[in-house]
Amino acid sequence: MAKWGQGDPRWIVEERADATNVNNWHWTERDATSWSKRKLKEVLEGLVVEGEAGRCEIGDLKHVEGEASCNSRKGKLIFFYEWNLRLSWKGTVKESGEKHKGSVEIPNLSEENEVDDTEINVSKKKGEGDVLKDLMRTEGTTKVREALRDYLKALKTEFTLGMILPTKAPVGQELATERKPSGSTVQDSVTSQSLDMVGVKIPTVRIHMREVFNSPADELYSIFTKKELIQKFSKCPAVIEAEKGGKLQMFEGSVSGEYTELVPSQRIVLKWRCRSWPDEHYATVALNFQDLAPQSELELECKGVPVAHEESTRQCWKKQYFEEIHILLQQSKDNME
Repeated sequence: MAKWGQGDPRWIVEERADATNVNNWHWTERDATSWSKRKLKEVLEGLVVEGEAGRCEIGDLKHVEGEASCNSRKGKLIFFYEWNLRLSWKGTVKESGEKHKGSVEIPNLSEENEVDDTEINVSKKKGEGDVLKDLMRTEGTTKVREALRDYLKALKTEFTLGMILPTKAPVGQELATERKPSGSTVQDSVTSQSLDMVGVKIPTVRIHMREVFNSPADELYSIFTKKELIQKFSKCPAVIEAEKGGKLQMFEGSVSGEYTELVPSQRIVLKWRCRSWPDEHYATVALNFQDLAPQSELELECKGVPVAHEESTRQCWKKQYFEEIHILLQQSKDNME
């Protein structure tokens, strides 16, 4: 047996407080199927294709079948994915104003083929409008391939963050990691960023968002604390224990956490994470409700978001929370009328 400090560096664990197998020398696997389904919807739905013939837009991801995973062995990442996808599209002919619909099918997106070689089939419902079909076969196919590349890039970077764990970093490197990113950006409702270290020691940012909803504050508060309402807007089973120390799990386990503070109709604080984040890393999410009768304003502060997941986290709150809550509130209003 090698003396302490003289073994194979791939097995050195004394330099890590958690005694982790550095660089995943052993085989490990992470299921990327649920994450991939959300990411594919994110990159494909809403794509706009314009040309001299008219304008088309990719609609819903009607069918998504397959699986994806990421494996690590000896410090190397190995990806497996195989998808059968079908999307809807609709368009308007520029000259006549006629509207037409169709579908885009991707029967075999897998690691066995390059994106440029992946089969993409465009079809249109019966009737005229072949000019739009041609537009989708040319410009539309190009846009779809670009979106698929975005998915694969995110799979190999965003999803895998934390799978390959570093050995103990030199002091200079640790200091560099702790420095605040230079510059600041203001996009949509994000108003500030800063470098924070929460949980696993990685560079993080703080996201600040505001959103106004057509409901009183107490009703909006209930949407974040009542299981039946959360399951309605998330469209998935959920685990909700709305009390201090209570567990939270949503979106098929893609989001999980714990309630740490609850002030009815005023404030909720969560220990919150996405499954694709480094293991055991949590952000602190504060939700502050302000009554603007008959509306209310929600202020979100999400502190401790991994830098590489900033945009996906922002989109998660915007699309999977805020937009779906707006839809739920509108549906409730329509039912009352």
